[in-house]
Amino acid sequence: MMMMDQMLDLPLPLSNEVPMMHHMINGDAPQQVILVQVNPGETFTIRTEDGALQCIQGPAEVPMMSPNGSIPPIHVPPGYVSQVTDRNGSGPCISRTMRMCFHPSEQLYCEIKCESVIILALQVSNVQSRSALVSWTSVSVSGSSGRHSNALLSLNESFQMAIGDILYTFWITLDLTVCVFYRVSTVCNSVKGPSFDAWAFTTHSAPPDTPPPPRLSHRTKSSLTLQWKPPADNGSKITNYVLEWDEGKKNSIFREYYVGHQRHCKVMRLCPAVGYTFRVAALNDIGTGGFSTEVVFNTTGSLPQTSLPPRLAQAGPSWVRLEWTQPNSCSIEEVVTYTLEMQDETKVLNSPLLCMVVCFTLGGLVTSLFNCRPLQLITCSGEWRSAPSSLLVCKTTPDRPGPPVNPAVNAVTYHSFCVTWGRKFAKSPFYENQWMTLYRGPERKHLCEDLKPATSYSLRLSCVNVGGQSLCSDDLTVRTHIPPPGRCQPPSIVGDVKHKEMTLQWGDENVEFSLEMCAMEEGSEPTEVYCGPKTECTVGNLLPGTTHRFQVRAANSAGYGPYSESVEISTGAGPPGQCSPPAINVTSHTCADVTWENKVSSGIDISEYRLDWGCDLDSLELVYSGTETCFQIFNLEASTYYCCRLQAVNQAGAGPYSDLVMCRTPAVAPDVVSGFRYVDHPLNPTENEPFSHSTCLALTWDEPHCNGAEITSYSISVGDRIITTRSVTGHIIRDLLPDSEYSLQIRAENEMGPGPFSQTLTVRTRPLPPSPPRLECAAVGPQSLKLRWGFSSRSQLTDDTTYILQMEDRNQRFVVVYRGPSHTFKLQRLSESSRYRFRIQTVSEAGEGPFSETYTFSTTKSLPQTLKAPRVVQLEGNACEVTWESIPPMRGDRISYVLQVLGGRDSDYKQVYKGDEASFQLSGLQWNTDYRVRVFACRRCVDTLQDLCGSFSPSTHFNLRRSDATLAVEADITRVPMGKTLSDEQFAGLIVFGVASLSVLMAFLLQLLI
Repeated sequence: MMMMDQMLDLPLPLSNEVPMMHHMINGDAPQQVILVQVNPGETFTIRTEDGALQCIQGPAEVPMMSPNGSIPPIHVPPGYVSQVTDRNGSGPCISRTMRMCFHPSEQLYCEIKCESVIILALQVSNVQSRSALVSWTSVSVSGSSGRHSNALLSLNESFQMAIGDILYTFWITLDLTVCVFYRVSTVCNSVKGPSFDAWAFTTHSAPPDTPPPPRLSHRTKSSLTLQWKPPADNGSKITNYVLEWDEGKKNSIFREYYVGHQRHCKVMRLCPAVGYTFRVAALNDIGTGGFSTEVVFNTTGSLPQTSLPPRLAQAGPSWVRLEWTQPNSCSIEEVVTYTLEMQDETKVLNSPLLCMVVCFTLGGLVTSLFNCRPLQLITCSGEWRSAPSSLLVCKTTPDRPGPPVNPAVNAVTYHSFCVTWGRKFAKSPFYENQWMTLYRGPERKHLCEDLKPATSYSLRLSCVNVGGQSLCSDDLTVRTHIPPPGRCQPPSIVGDVKHKEMTLQWGDENVEFSLEMCAMEEGSEPTEVYCGPKTECTVGNLLPGTTHRFQVRAANSAGYGPYSESVEISTGAGPPGQCSPPAINVTSHTCADVTWENKVSSGIDISEYRLDWGCDLDSLELVYSGTETCFQIFNLEASTYYCCRLQAVNQAGAGPYSDLVMCRTPAVAPDVVSGFRYVDHPLNPTENEPFSHSTCLALTWDEPHCNGAEITSYSISVGDRIITTRSVTGHIIRDLLPDSEYSLQIRAENEMGPGPFSQTLTVRTRPLPPSPPRLECAAVGPQSLKLRWGFSSRSQLTDDTTYILQMEDRNQRFVVVYRGPSHTFKLQRLSESSRYRFRIQTVSEAGEGPFSETYTFSTTKSLPQTLKAPRVVQLEGNACEVTWESIPPMRGDRISYVLQVLGGRDSDYKQVYKGDEASFQLSGLQWNTDYRVRVFACRRCVDTLQDLCGSFSPSTHFNLRRSDATLAVEADITRVPMGKTLSDEQFAGLIVFGVASLSVLMAFLLQLLI
């Protein structure tokens, strides 16, 4: 049974797809006749031995014979199953070749009337991306004749296909999905075959599917921009796209234009109005897919030539049929749009048609109106639009007219009016019964005359043509106008006439009036000064002492009547009017000439002119009053704005001021420089260039008036030379001779030139400053230095000479330690055994001299301090212990002590101890003998190995007395009697006391004598 409803393209014979069956190759099979049943509405196509195709329409049974016993292949479309049944009962002899489209969501089943079979040797081979070849061998089960059994082929346990009870080897080619895992097994009578018969495989990847055709996204005259969508990649990622074109040659020969991974491409350098054919294909690692459907895109064309006019094909009462021809400048592939226009704002037709010869029916027209509405055609190609064609005037066929439309009345007067009606109809107005016929004819307007003023009339219209007479139009009512009013009385004066205004009256009320005024000059045009229903008007803004002509006319709904007789009226005398702006002629930067015109009098002669002058409006002052028409102004400032105004005066008063006139005096050279003087110190000193009063002069001055131009520089005259400076108010003249006199002058310069020199300034440079003296150290102590200095040149010695002594501090900066006229200075509170650096400078009237070279002096080391009197303690026997205070080491130097004793009849102290201890025991002393002890400290210098000894301490007196118990002898510090030896301190105090006493005594005596 075949289920087909159209002719199928048969695939290649089975012998080209699969190997020939073995029993056919051996020739073992007998000849067989196969009946193929074709259902109604289906077509069965077979290929004969000569390769020709023969189509048989159903219903039919087609007998097929196989001379060698084989069954010819029968091909069915995807999704169909062919079933062949053996009718003679001698055993099935069926051959089947199928291509089945498999989808995992589908399940197909087909029942075969046959004996039970056993499937043996199931194999899957030739696995491709979309197909696989399944082969098996089936045998009949004995003793099961007459039973119906189901032999199925199972794919992924969801798709089953009946394979029948076949005794031969079978091949089935399946249409599968790309890159999908499949499992093939067999089922017979619902019994699944052994697991080893199951086959599993995965289809291969394939080239991409055929993509959709490209689409056009943008186009110009020379380029086309294309885009396309990606197809299915079939298991391998798409790597590139190939875009081919025919280069516009239309010869079906394609060339590559673009290869890449983008899904769009812009084709450049094309010709205008040319069609190009494109196709696209996708590529992946497996291969190249099929090309898409060919598409043609056209570039935009140039401006089409003027279209031929449309042609009238047929006409009716309310429609016409038109046709036209495509211009020769447009290509066959180019999309052409036509616009049909009619010269009527209510009818514009736009119809896009794509044929070379087109026609169009234009309906809904009014017969009589369309006769005079021409048509024209416009051709559009892409973005271009051709010029309109020549006009075609079409005429519809006559039809019975309707009532006239749009009757109107115009040019209505009080004796006539004009009636008009629509232009699209040939109208014949007439009146019936009580209506009077005023006009009958082909015209579309009529003037009705000899009517009564202010009277209402009714009109109606009808028209007649070859088709008959129309109905009458609606009634139109019109009223003739009222006649305009007659001539008015001339205007007359009310009250007194003033110099700028007057009041006039005229005619009756309840009528609108128009009053006009005209000057007496020849050629003057009248001006309307009043329009309204009143009979009185005040006219203002007139010129004093001027004659004016007045006339009036009345008006109503019909219009204006004739003018009245004109009357001449003169205004009174008044103050002068506004003067013309005066003219200013600036002759120099200090003088200007002002002139003006003689003002026309306002009925009275002008008595004087007043001229105001100033820098601005607020500073205006009266500078001239008189009858002259010019004035000269002096003492002006250069480059300054001035303004003036003029006023005329007569006996009636002063007139208004003229417009303000501005002027500016020219710029000149600067004024004389003032305040030119010498300063001790420059106002803007520079560190790079030192300043010396002996060779430099610091000058300053006041900035003069620039007179309208900015000062660019200053020139200083120094003897025979000129020094030019910048536009600053100070300068330093250098490289001058010491103790010399100079005469100086200065002047300022601007773009207008140099100004005059200032007064002479006489200055003198100072002498050279003195050189520094030699610095010496007069006395050195451990904490003090006494310095002294002299003169390097006796000629520099003056009474006001000052010395500046500087010492270097810890930060290696020199600080001033002394400033004054003395030649010596002692520095106190210094550190012992330290180095100090000094320098000295001399300052006099000539200025500050240079610093001397750096001198280095060092302090000495300090002596140990004087100890206090030692203490004596008597011990047992004739011994005693002497103790004294200890001194810590001085700056790392060790301290030792020396003890001396004076006793008995000795006249000199004897040294009894020298060491580091602060105590010593005396032995072998005599009883009841006076002894004195003293001690001094010595400093052992580590660097020089020298001993520095201090002064003796006060002596301690003691006497050993015999006693049983050991008594402590307290130190009795006694002074030596005056009759005996005195110490240095005692002798010095005695001298001071004597001198002081003598001074007091002498002072007392002098006081008594005075």
